[in-house]
Amino acid sequence: MTAYRFLHSSDLHLGRAFGNFPEGIRHRLREARHGAIGRLAAAARNGGATTILLAGDTFDAETPAPDTLRQALTAMREAADLTWVLLPGNHDSLAATELWRRIATDGPANLRAMTLDTPVELAPGVHLLPAPCTQRRPGRDLTEAMSAATPAGTRRIGLGHGAITDFSGEEGATGIIPPDRAQRSGLDYLALGDWHGQLQVSPTTWYSGTPEPDAFKHQGPGAALLVTLDGPMPQVAPVEVASLCWLRPQIEVLPGEDATARVAALLPKAGARDHLVRLTLKGRLPLAERAALEADLAHRAPDFGWFAADLTALAVEALPEDLDQIDRAGALRQAAEALLAEAGDTSLSQADRDTASSALARLYAFAQEVRA
Repeated sequence: MTAYRFLHSSDLHLGRAFGNFPEGIRHRLREARHGAIGRLAAAARNGGATTILLAGDTFDAETPAPDTLRQALTAMREAADLTWVLLPGNHDSLAATELWRRIATDGPANLRAMTLDTPVELAPGVHLLPAPCTQRRPGRDLTEAMSAATPAGTRRIGLGHGAITDFSGEEGATGIIPPDRAQRSGLDYLALGDWHGQLQVSPTTWYSGTPEPDAFKHQGPGAALLVTLDGPMPQVAPVEVASLCWLRPQIEVLPGEDATARVAALLPKAGARDHLVRLTLKGRLPLAERAALEADLAHRAPDFGWFAADLTALAVEALPEDLDQIDRAGALRQAAEALLAEAGDTSLSQADRDTASSALARLYAFAQEVRA
């Protein structure tokens, strides 16, 4: 039997609004998701694949904006040397009848929409067994359809969208895909979507993850999976395709350390504009070092596509001479002493103590700015 190779991806979520980000980066995030179509096409060509399987949630909503849908179909049409296979996911389920009607009427000839759960021949000797999402929460295991019969000796590829059993005790929960679905249904490979991080469930079952990350939840770059069926087990190779990188570094610092140098060592040395960073700092620092660190972070932030630093768990150490740098007497000195007392008061919650530490550091930095 000849080898068969394809690209497995999912969760493009075209048209996602990203309303929790500033407008400047929102635009870039939306464009990056649309650009993923072209990057997937390039990855398929470079890997010697002619078919791209999209395992659900190609669109973020059941009613994507007309330009979002049209531009996506146009981009796939322009990659005419490839076959695009679209599976309805929970965000763009079959309940979106108008969406799938438009795809059927306006889609290019090289696009195949899997709106039925019956086997489809992808190539001679290769059958796809799709499990399209009927609605946002189907309430049953749709991948049971993958046990349908195909001609003897053919390769069987499952294409589904949903959660795998996590053995949390909810045995038999509805709508959950069993982790041994590939074995139960005699699949050579099960291509799944829904989980936005790349995940191997078994040698024959993978989540591709989203090709363009959309949150800090999952570590690692956005990628697709180049899958080759040629032997008893599939050969699966991750291929990076993302244009933006999401980082969430965490650092614990102590007095006397060069905190700014440690932060600089963890941040990218080039291409900062293409990175979104959520930095978390823990530990403790003297007031002067904390103020210097905050100033350094404020200076670095505009270099990045998006940058945020969480210093709420970074405690401050203050000596009387440090408070003298705020004020030697008067209301500011009283405020500084009150904040210092709260920061060290073990009867308060950690959140309140962290807030007091942060406020004291801000007061110190403000006083230095005024003096300058």
